Amino acid sequence: MRRFLPFLALLAATPAAAEPVLIAVGKIEGTADLSAATAAPLESGVAGNKLGGIGSAFDWAGGDSFLALPDRGPNADVYNAAIDNTTSYMPRFHTLTAKLTPATGALSYALDIRLTATTLLYSPTALSYGAAPVIRLNDKTHFYFTGRSDAFGAGSSTDPVNARFDPEGLRRSKDGKSVFISDEYGPNIYRFDAATGERTAAITLPDGFAATHLAPTGETEIAANPVGRIANKGMEGLAITPDGQTLIGIMQSPLAQDGGVAAGVTRIVAIDIASGNTMQYAYPLTNLGTAEKPKYPGISEILAVNDHVVLVDERDGKGLGDDSKAAFKRLYRVDLSTAPVLGDASGETALAARAATKTLFLDVVAAAGAAGIDPAHIPAKIEGVTFGPDIDGKHTLWLASDNDFLKDPCEVLVFSFTDADLTQ
Repeated sequence: MRRFLPFLALLAATPAAAEPVLIAVGKIEGTADLSAATAAPLESGVAGNKLGGIGSAFDWAGGDSFLALPDRGPNADVYNAAIDNTTSYMPRFHTLTAKLTPATGALSYALDIRLTATTLLYSPTALSYGAAPVIRLNDKTHFYFTGRSDAFGAGSSTDPVNARFDPEGLRRSKDGKSVFISDEYGPNIYRFDAATGERTAAITLPDGFAATHLAPTGETEIAANPVGRIANKGMEGLAITPDGQTLIGIMQSPLAQDGGVAAGVTRIVAIDIASGNTMQYAYPLTNLGTAEKPKYPGISEILAVNDHVVLVDERDGKGLGDDSKAAFKRLYRVDLSTAPVLGDASGETALAARAATKTLFLDVVAAAGAAGIDPAHIPAKIEGVTFGPDIDGKHTLWLASDNDFLKDPCEVLVFSFTDADLTQ
């Protein structure tokens, strides 16, 4: 059950509050998921059911149940640069149980996480695999998606017939019967049956988000498209409002026509689920860069507090898994009701003039440091964000990491906070 819809209406007189507090850290252990039929080695030699990448998205499903999403699969190891080292990994989502129990020490709770189910994602109608291998588990009514970057047809990047799928955001429908998943290759938003993994709908995004010249490598695709999403920096985050009526997606990087990776303002798009109507907003990125990389935007997730307030996960790529120290991992609060609607605005200057106002909600590095966690031990890629069950009279916020299917396990960090924290 989601409880956050009335927050801002109730908080007008609340006193100032401290930042959310880290109360637990847990690891998602294991080497294989629960889809034994996909265990055969991938092109890179990695098992097709290797457990990893889970924190690309994380969503509370009620009680102690959570849904977790890996992305397009293992591609951190070099084996074929012509397809960006992608493999025929079959996209899927996982169901987990996560239980908090009181503990002594720097963190007040222990977190135990268990994998309970793995659900493969498929289309009931044929997909275009392009130059990629057709998935061997396919039959007349099951056409499974693939992580391969060359699995596309002759249409645009948002053509739902493309078999390539890089899942990055996941949210449960209000009735729990469906899950909405954003695809970074598109960008697309697909609706799936939560029980079976069957795709039941594709939600169309505005034309300006699509790339029209497709290629198996991101660099080639970027160079060929002056308009549309930047390859591998598409719709990284997805939210659903507590009333279940609106999806809100955010682009990891500005669109090509808005300046691409060198620009400082990216787009948020709100989609009315019933009608498909969209509205767009501009989100100002914080400059994380150096002289060599003047802009280093890293948007990983967006979470709805109510029907107009969202939290945005903006981060660096430093920390555990990168052999470095985390420096910038923050959640910002944005009120879309006070943000200008973009309309036909295009280009960095036009977007910057209409950028939404953001305020800091959580500095993860500072909060983890207050709990005694060294920046080198904070996961580099914190990409999943969800509210969880209340505990001891406080709300909880859960952050999950993506380990890129490498050696360090995915982790979940749990913070407690009060209503007043959301007004700061």
